[in-house]
Amino acid sequence: MLLFAGLLLGIIAVFKKTAQASYSSHWAILAFGFLYLAVDEATSIHELLHRPTSELLGDYASGIFYYAWVIPGIAFVLLFALTFVKFLLHLHLRTRWLFLVGAILFVGGAIGIEAIGGRYNALHGSDNLTYNMIATLEESLEMAGVIVFIFALLEYIETNYKEVGFHFGNAK
Repeated sequence: MLLFAGLLLGIIAVFKKTAQASYSSHWAILAFGFLYLAVDEATSIHELLHRPTSELLGDYASGIFYYAWVIPGIAFVLLFALTFVKFLLHLHLRTRWLFLVGAILFVGGAIGIEAIGGRYNALHGSDNLTYNMIATLEESLEMAGVIVFIFALLEYIETNYKEVGFHFGNAK
């Protein structure tokens, strides 16, 4: 789903760049961001931040920061939000709200519920039903967020580009 969202964002970015529209670079950054998220989901790159962040935090890498990668994750989300606020405000109200709902669901799962799961894991381990339920909630929120975002992107394309066509191979 993350890959599909990245591809939809890439299509919009190409349309925006071709039309020399404002915020075309924002669409492209989002496209690459979602392509990165797709790769990260498959390879867990973000977890490479766990060890150095844990070592930096020392004894503070516990509780909700047991999965210490959430700290740079929170910093990244805040920086991203500040950088993209003008872009978000230029979108139509419905699209803006759908983007926000999708982001809240995704980030709430990826960072918020992950932090809760980290605290639970630190106290009770991960080989039990409760931890698995927390992990399932985390993944479900992430997927729900991406589904809402894909819906918003498809609706955006439908509203702004009445017809989209793709040609593969030699055009005759």
